[in-house]
Amino acid sequence: MKKLVLTCFLLALTVALWAQERSVSGNVSSSEDKSPLPGVNVLLQGTTIGTVTDASGNYTITVPPGKGTLAFSFIGLLTQEIEIGERTTIDVSMASDVTQLTELIVTAQGILKTRNELSYSAQTVTGENLSNARDNNFVNSLSGKVAGVQIQKNNSMGGSTNIVIRGWKSLTGNNQALFVVDGVPIDNSTDNVNNNNSANSSGNGRPESVDFGNAAADINPDDIESTTILKGPAATALYGSRASNGVVYITTKKGRKKGIGVTLNSGVTFGTVDKTTLPKYQKEYGGGYEKYYGPNEDGYFDQSDVDGDGVLDNIVPTREDASVGAPFDPNLLVYQWDSFGDPTSPNYQKKTPWVAAKNDPNEYFETGVTYSNSVSIDGGGDKGFFKLGYTTTDETGVQPNSKLQKDYLNFSASYEVAKNLSASGTINFSNVDGKGRYALGYGGNNNLSSFREWWQMNVDIKQQEAAYMRTRENITWNWGPGYPAKTDLIYWDNPYFAAYENYSTDNRLRYLGNVNWIIRSPHG
Repeated sequence: MKKLVLTCFLLALTVALWAQERSVSGNVSSSEDKSPLPGVNVLLQGTTIGTVTDASGNYTITVPPGKGTLAFSFIGLLTQEIEIGERTTIDVSMASDVTQLTELIVTAQGILKTRNELSYSAQTVTGENLSNARDNNFVNSLSGKVAGVQIQKNNSMGGSTNIVIRGWKSLTGNNQALFVVDGVPIDNSTDNVNNNNSANSSGNGRPESVDFGNAAADINPDDIESTTILKGPAATALYGSRASNGVVYITTKKGRKKGIGVTLNSGVTFGTVDKTTLPKYQKEYGGGYEKYYGPNEDGYFDQSDVDGDGVLDNIVPTREDASVGAPFDPNLLVYQWDSFGDPTSPNYQKKTPWVAAKNDPNEYFETGVTYSNSVSIDGGGDKGFFKLGYTTTDETGVQPNSKLQKDYLNFSASYEVAKNLSASGTINFSNVDGKGRYALGYGGNNNLSSFREWWQMNVDIKQQEAAYMRTRENITWNWGPGYPAKTDLIYWDNPYFAAYENYSTDNRLRYLGNVNWIIRSPHG
């Protein structure tokens, strides 16, 4: 009988206590645009009782009897503490914490942490800082913006750029940082140029003699929200040995939380060669190697009776590609490269004054122009958001007949498919078409190897251009011997023939993306 009475008493006490518990509900929104805030932590202070807001910013929490305080918190927002009192409905408007936002770091696997939580070095560059000073390869835009990071810019159209974090770690192996885009690792190696470092690389327009660029060059700077450089081993451990040289973690832009918008961007960039890096050509001596040509005592020129008058004529030794021959003398008339091989030449079978050319090889380069146009549509609502963007860039290089076309397509979206369950995904496409990329190595159609080492200062580069444009043939300045018809090429092509007739073409299509399922605990 006593046991029955005790049981009834405890049951009545439990029912009484349960009856005193109550539910508190409400909505959490942004103080800036009044949009609902999903994922906000709601915690009864001093207890482990808590929950999170749903996609509409709503929450419900059961609290015990007595007074208590609810704490509302979210990364990047000011935490609020509100006394419950006798209320059953509490709506909250939360403001941004500017100080906290500036200290957020995207770490390995995309995890958000404050700078004070990190045990390693990390540095972030916003997408706006990368796109303001636009470069067709966004990695070049990182130069000078991150401490301890060495950016070796390419000097060719669409070429590879090396990024080394905290110095070189291997003399023979790979020193490239690992690139990760929205959690997806990508290979940024430069294997396509390895063979061009040897003396045997001929630079003759073959695929192995052209730098087609590495994968990071195909990332659209307009799609970048932020770039974080992870420098320490602890930061890169989750990616294994691939990240031993550090990680460049890229977060792409997502759609807005509410409403819909369209963004248009258009720009043009002009580029020229850095004249301080160009050779300074002497204007005193013409083609040849000192005095060992011809039968006469002068010895600077080949000699033959070209015009048939019985007198030996001076002929520039065009088979030579050096310029340490006869001193220039405007009173001396000689047969030069444009006297042979091209009947359409205004100087065909004619002698011309022995003077330095008006236009040296530095006049070969043109003004490069890059056009960039992008459009994006993004929007969001109570259940999710989306973003769709398209960017196209059209780059004309500083060398004739060189062009690089890039097209980017990006789509990202997130949707709450069920309570506490969301799905998100991102897909990025890039299509690159190259024409006339600058050749590497020695010789062939790499005109720079001629301009910097082998050239006759009596040869006018603009006259070489005119000769090619008239005939569309390889009217070179480097004719072989055999007078009066010197029509065999010794070594160097007409630079414009090399550019317009012996160029490379390439196409590269890449896509990468990810799909994520996010499960939120109803108890926070």
